Amino acid sequence: MSEPADILSLLQQNDPELVRRGAQAAGGEGAAAAIPYLVRHIASPNIGVQEAVDRALRKIGGPAVVHAVIPLLRSDNAPARNIAMDLLRALGKSDLPALQELLRDEDPDIRIFAADILGSTGSALAVASLCLALLNDPEVNVRYQAAVSLGQLAFREAAPCLNSALNDEEWVQFAVIESLIKLKDASSISAMVQALGKATELVSSVMVDALGEMGNIKAVPQLIKRLDNAPTPLCNKIVRAVLNIMGERSLSLLGSKECRRLAGYLPSALEDDDPDIQDSAVRGFAVLDGDGATTYVLRHVDRLDPERDAERVALASAALIKLGRNPELDAAVHSADEHIATTALGVMLAVDEEAAVAMMTETFAQRSRDMQRNMVMELAARAGREYQDFFLHLLETVEDGILLRGVLHYLGKKGDPAIVLGRILPFLEHPYNDVKEAALEACIAVHTPEVEDVFRRLMQDADPVQRMIGTYGLGFFPEQDSLEALCDALNDASSDVRKVAVEAIGKHADAHPEYLELLENKLHDESRDVRLAVYDTLGRCDDPRFYEYLIEGLKDSDPWVCVRCAECLGDKKAMQAIEPLVGMLSDENTLIVVKAVSVLGTLGGETAFRALLPMLDHPDPDVRAAAEEAVNAIHKQTGEE
Repeated sequence: MSEPADILSLLQQNDPELVRRGAQAAGGEGAAAAIPYLVRHIASPNIGVQEAVDRALRKIGGPAVVHAVIPLLRSDNAPARNIAMDLLRALGKSDLPALQELLRDEDPDIRIFAADILGSTGSALAVASLCLALLNDPEVNVRYQAAVSLGQLAFREAAPCLNSALNDEEWVQFAVIESLIKLKDASSISAMVQALGKATELVSSVMVDALGEMGNIKAVPQLIKRLDNAPTPLCNKIVRAVLNIMGERSLSLLGSKECRRLAGYLPSALEDDDPDIQDSAVRGFAVLDGDGATTYVLRHVDRLDPERDAERVALASAALIKLGRNPELDAAVHSADEHIATTALGVMLAVDEEAAVAMMTETFAQRSRDMQRNMVMELAARAGREYQDFFLHLLETVEDGILLRGVLHYLGKKGDPAIVLGRILPFLEHPYNDVKEAALEACIAVHTPEVEDVFRRLMQDADPVQRMIGTYGLGFFPEQDSLEALCDALNDASSDVRKVAVEAIGKHADAHPEYLELLENKLHDESRDVRLAVYDTLGRCDDPRFYEYLIEGLKDSDPWVCVRCAECLGDKKAMQAIEPLVGMLSDENTLIVVKAVSVLGTLGGETAFRALLPMLDHPDPDVRAAAEEAVNAIHKQTGEE
């Protein structure tokens, strides 16, 4: 414990380090006697001394510190003055009368400082003196700061004087309004509405925003009364304020007359430059409806950027859905403006899907290719069989690949097999691969004996692409003779056909595991892709009988086959694969070594652990990293066990 004399001695030294130590000791001891000496060092050019003195005075605190620091408010040294302000903000509550006395000082700067500091005291006792300054001080900046501080204190006792100050100069009015928002006192509603008629256009705008933010329903009827006499920009803000206060669910409580009146101002609000006002108007249209509501909102959407304004477009679409189907929406669906028509169609699909489908088929021929592409996908998903003739007509008349894919999707899923199959089959030889694939999927969706016969015939075609299509399609028919035909395809001259045959047989492995044994002679197929397909198929099978095939694949001449087999064995926790995997650690191919290391880490066990330890010193950094991860995994697993 330091003696007071020692502390004072240190504080009187010229060495900043000694002074700093003295300040630290004074703060620790709460030495009130050191206050005058500490205050002298607030103006020190040494930052360390300044900080130590600041902390010490905060720890000591009390009226004595407040009295000692107040004179620094008059200092020409800006850093010292700022430190004094911060100290008084923190400690001023301990001597409010001293600060309140400063509000009567002849120097307006001191009065401004005092008003600022009082706002940080958190004391309701500061309200009266600040109100006095707000209403009577001749200096506008003092009044401004008093208003700000009253908002910072946020005691409702300040509402009457803040209300009175609404008639002050514009600079003060802004601060008063901000403070009233924080108080949210009901008495301020009438005061602000009355002040609207006398305030400048800018202040009136801020007042209306404040009323909307305060959210007091008392303001609504008074704001609505102001609509007829307010300039257009202020009208738009009033509309937003009323909508914000009421909320969408409560707007109907205004009564039909007031709702119609408010709705009449929505078109103007929708044209305002402020996006927030526009969005409020959109919400208003959704509830208040009114003449032309759907048309106004659709035009608004037409001006928005779908990507940049995605959220606003969604808001407008939701409003249109609430407005529901009406003649305006029907007309918009048929509009020559495809942007409006597209938006209207999206809304119509949500409110009346059956009507939307009918309208799309009616207007399809007049639309651009891009819009037709979007429409055909919607129609394929939503149209019933009664629209089959429409799709068959498109199949004969359109050439665009995306349109054909949509048509084929519909016909395969929803068409009458007896009618559509013969129309789909020619597209299996279409020059576009995506159309060819769509026709194949459509045939598979039809799934009749006639389709099965088609696939069988294709498997005998001279063109390997057609044989591949037939093999793929027949894979969706689980009948015994179909599986036998697929087994024959395993020996096709085309590796692509053989690969598809392997994948097709794999689809039925759960129901017919005996067919997997037929894949054994494909383990050494000349095509890597075929071998990969075989091992992928076996890798999906949980029958341990086939694990030996996967182990055999670890010796494949292609590294990717080896890697795939290793992955499958690791996934299946096939412990019998540990020894073969250990043998792979000496392979010349880094990819194989890294995968073997990783899988051994997954399988774990003493043998794997011992084999991996030397790999920690492997010259290849990728192998070392994989070995470290694998060893840690086994070590962690062993610890948990």
